Amino acid sequence: MTSASVTLTVNGETQTCPPQTSLPQFLTLIGMNPRLVAVEYNGEILHRQFWEQTLIQEGDRLEVVTIVGGG
Repeated sequence: MTSASVTLTVNGETQTCPPQTSLPQFLTLIGMNPRLVAVEYNGEILHRQFWEQTLIQEGDRLEVVTIVGGG
């Protein structure tokens, strides 16, 4: 039996998304540009090369930080 949505925590807040959502798709769903953020996935910095193959799972914990340019 599959759930209609996956529940996870993003920056301390509960979020949901459809099953089989990739990390870049999820970031876009919550209004973030995947090119402008860094992601900590379940306590570890997730390198960008793994984002496309990373599917959001029930209970995941994400910390999403916007990268700010300038000086």
